[in-house]
Amino acid sequence: MNWKQFIGKTMNITMHENYGIVMDPKTDSAVYEIVFKSGTLVEVAPEGLLLETKKDAEQVKIFVFFNAIKCIEIFNF
Repeated sequence: MNWKQFIGKTMNITMHENYGIVMDPKTDSAVYEIVFKSGTLVEVAPEGLLLETKKDAEQVKIFVFFNAIKCIEIFNF
């Protein structure tokens, strides 16, 4: 897929469920979280996508490896 055609578009990326594993202190067992990443696509690399977003009044860049992606929503396409 040519991801460069989506540069400048807002994306919501759903990560694989086991990407966000945490320990539940009450049961002392693993809990699998569905992790989301959101932002504007600013760059495409051979191994993944670079998003940019604003958190707590700061610009933040998030690199998401292709093998960690389960689903992507693309807005204003």
